[in-house]
This record gives sequence, C-alpha cells and structure tokens, in this order.
Amino acid sequence: METRESPRHFPDRLSTRTVHDGRIVKLSLDTVRFPDGSQGSLEMIRHPGASAVLPVVGSVDEPDPEILLIRQYRYAAGGYIWEIPAGIPLSPEEPGDVCASRELEEETGYRAGELQPLTRILTTPGFTDEAIQLFVASGLTEGERNLDDDEFVEVVRMPFSRALEMVRSGEITDGKSVCTILYAAAFVMGTREAS
Repeated sequence: METRESPRHFPDRLSTRTVHDGRIVKLSLDTVRFPDGSQGSLEMIRHPGASAVLPVVGSVDEPDPEILLIRQYRYAAGGYIWEIPAGIPLSPEEPGDVCASRELEEETGYRAGELQPLTRILTTPGFTDEAIQLFVASGLTEGERNLDDDEFVEVVRMPFSRALEMVRSGEITDGKSVCTILYAAAFVMGTREAS
C-alpha cells in the first residue's frame, strides 16, 4: 500500500544528532534548510510506522454492520481508551497489510478473510515521521489472541452506528481510530447517521 512518497525522505536535512534511541522511537536533533534558504534546528521523533484495522464482523455492505473495537489501557492517555487494533511492523520489510492482519488476530482473536486498504495518515507531522496505514477487515474467522505483556485489552462488539456516535460524542479520541471510522463511513460503508 505504501505507494505515496515515504515520510522518511529528508532532502533538507543537513545533519542529525541522536538524543535517544529507544525500543519504539528515536529522538534526534536535526539541522535543516528551510524553503526560504535559512537554517534551523528541529526536534524529530523517528517511528517505524504502524498499521491499524477496523474489523467488520459481517459484511461492509450491511446497513449497520457490527464491528469490533478494543478498550485498551494507555499510560500516556491516563487510562483506558477506545481504539481499533493497531501495531508496529515486526521489521522494516513487513508489509502494512501483513502487520494489520497480525495485529488484528493478536489483539482480538479474529483473522481477516478480506483486508481492504483505505489510506495512510501522518499522525503528528510537526515532530514525528510516524505514518499509519489504515485498513478495513471483513469476513472474520476465529483465530488466537496473543497480547504483549504491556497490552491490557478488552474486545467489544457493537454496531457501526454506535462507533460513529462515540466519535461524535468524544468517547473515541484516538486519532487513528477516528480517521479510520470516519473514512470507512464516507468511502467504504457509505454515510450513515449515528443513532
């Protein structure tokens, strides 16, 4: 799916100094040349990217299909939040669809019969190169859950209209989840009124 310009191309970077190299992110201080020719320093968080997937229990063609959301503990968010399954690739070579399929099964215990690519989003381009590929999964069959040690996840089945209402009311605040749900409503499942 990675057909657009890669977010990891930095033609205006003059130099970089690594400040922190962690398990998931790398923080650096980059000296860059701006469009007007001036130079400056920018803090940059480099991230391997991720895939996220909206699991549809039935068919995307149903009037109000059931979907799966997860309620996951997120330390940075101060507790449990609503999300769609997502995760980072196992290696730089792992394709986005493979990552999405793996994360779907690991977090929900379901496998995708069909995986439809939606789009790619840049999460916070002001300071990170993190890009997330978004998908919709349908034709689900039972698989096997395999959570990481730091994942505390509850799987919840609900009508798609309920998820739309949760976006509208502010119950779903996770950016990748909001984008995926709204994209699916507009371009995959058709526009639906939340109940």
